[in-house]
This record gives sequence, structure tokens and C-alpha cells, in this order.
Amino acid sequence: MSGASGAAGDAVIVLEDGMVLPCRAAGAPGTALGEMVFTTGMNGYQEAVTDPSYLGQVLAFSAPMIGNYGTGEQAMESGRVWPSAVIATRIGDSPGVAGPVGFRSWLAAQGVVAVEDADTRRLVRHLRDHGAMRGGVSTEMRAEELLALVRAHPVLDGRDLSQEAAGARRTLGDDGPRIVAVDCGMKEGILRGLAGAGMRVEVVPAGTGADEILALGPDGVFISNGPGDPAACARVIDALSGVLGQVPVFGICLGHQLLSHALGLRTEKLPFGHRGANHPVQRAEDGVVEITVQNHGYAVVADSLPDGVEVTRTSLFDGSVEGIAAPDLRASSVQYHPEARPGPHDAAYLFAAFRERVAA
Repeated sequence: MSGASGAAGDAVIVLEDGMVLPCRAAGAPGTALGEMVFTTGMNGYQEAVTDPSYLGQVLAFSAPMIGNYGTGEQAMESGRVWPSAVIATRIGDSPGVAGPVGFRSWLAAQGVVAVEDADTRRLVRHLRDHGAMRGGVSTEMRAEELLALVRAHPVLDGRDLSQEAAGARRTLGDDGPRIVAVDCGMKEGILRGLAGAGMRVEVVPAGTGADEILALGPDGVFISNGPGDPAACARVIDALSGVLGQVPVFGICLGHQLLSHALGLRTEKLPFGHRGANHPVQRAEDGVVEITVQNHGYAVVADSLPDGVEVTRTSLFDGSVEGIAAPDLRASSVQYHPEARPGPHDAAYLFAAFRERVAA
């Protein structure tokens, strides 16, 4: 195994290729496994760890310090923490404008394995060079023991996690077009964005069939973000296939990928994913560039577009597909997060645009 420079700590990070990084415990004790990924976001740490899209992953923050403005209920994107572990160079523990509890104390209270004093620069560069891979964090094991567990852990490819990440059925909003939102691991900010644009939203969990969705009498259908391999989410893809052409459809993030599958496209694993709040995306119709918030490890492949499907947005980082539309079916999607909690609001108009489409 390849070692790391710096002082040894009381915890260890191990990647499946044998890389080892010493670190120090900063949350709950224990051992955690998952796909090792990183985010470049400099704020929004509580929103990030409560995003269900991180189910099955270990999340490393590339910013030099996180946790410097406290935690509070208003920053919760769901009712729990989803990454199996959190890695950072330094995790603050002071109260601040976000709330009275420090982030380190909050992570410990949530039972989250968290470590700091990690060489996150080296870790991020390694993942960029070699791609996302399985990893583990432990405050109780030696590196050799942890490596054996990491290599036995299932990969993310081929796993449908949408139903595990989905929340309970719920509604929000009192007026406007009725939207059925398929929850594949939906952030609360997205639900509030839909309702805030003047829509009545009824949330149903991933796995709900097309007949049940249409029986609710929706004016439109929304497909949310979520974790896992989009190609494995067969039940949601089948439901979308049954809904297309019946009512307008809009998807974001995983929902964008699932709509693409329903339209006959495919997805592929990105080398290390897009996670952060500074991703430039160009619109095809007018060339305008939007700075966006993203959190995904797969991308839509548009090497052969089915009839009636067009690419509407493209990443200026790597040229990957960031938006599609099927105008005749009144369906569209984007890979990024219009609600951007926190982050740039360049794409916030998409919720209102969806309302106009379903109200037409």
C-alpha cells in the first residue's frame, strides 16, 4: 500500500487501489465504506451531507476548512445524513449564522464517522487522476484490515438506490397546477422551489407506477435527484415511459438521466463526477452560460439522438450533456440543481418555466 506524508493520526483513510492517508477523528467513532467522491463547494456543508444523492458514498470536502458558520434546521435538505463518512482538512465547531451547534459536534450527534487533518489535496488529485473508487474511513482499524473490507464492498454501478433514498408521501403548496413529483432522493429545497413557483406538489416515492401517477390527475410530472446508477432504476424508467406524452415532464440530476433512458438514450460513469457550485453550462438556444450547482457521478450520452430529442445544454468543463428536451412529448430535463441551496441562482427560473409549461 502507498503511504502518505505527514504525522500519523488516530484514524485512517484507505482507497481500493491501496492508497492510505492518516487523519484524525472528528465525529462519531467507527468504520464506514462507500464510493469515495469529492465536492469543491466551499459552503453549504450541512446541505451537502443531508442530500440523499450521497447515499452509498464517502464525501470529501476539498475546501481547506468547512464548518465555520454553525448548523441549524433551516439548512437540512432531508431528515438525516447520507454519506457514510465525511472527510475534510479541518472541520470547525463554532456556532454561527446557520445555527448554535458547531458542525463537528453536529456530525458526532448524528452518528457520522468524520475525520479531519486529512491531506484532501492529495486525495482529490488522486481521484481526479485515477477516477472515483471504493474507499473506507476508520477510527478503529488498521489500514490492512480496512483495505480488505473496502475491496469486498459492492461498487455503485448496477445499484438502484432510488427507492431507499425516497422519503414519505407528502404534499406542499395550496394553489396552482398539480404536480406529481417522483422522489428518488429529493432535496427539500427542490420541493420548496416547485411550490414557491406556484405549484401544488404531491410527492410519491420512486417505484410508483405510471398508472398510479396518472390516476392522481397531474398537470405535470417531476422527477427528482437521487443516488445510484441511473441505468439500474428500471421501475422509474418504466413509469416515465408510461407517462411521456400524457402530461409535461421535467427532471433534474438523476431525473434528467432517467428521462434520458426513457427516451432511448444511455448513461455512462464519469471519471470522478461533478460536485460543486461553480460548474459552467451553456444553453444551446442562445449561448448564455449559467453557473450551476451539481452533484452527480453519471452523465447522459448523446452519440445517437432518437428522433424528436435534442441536447439543450452542455458542460463547459468536459462537454458532457447538461440538458435535453423532447418538445413533441413536452418533456425536458437538466443535469444541475436549479434550487442551488446554497449557490448561484442562474437556473432558478426553470421552476417558473415548468409552471408555465404545465399551465399552458
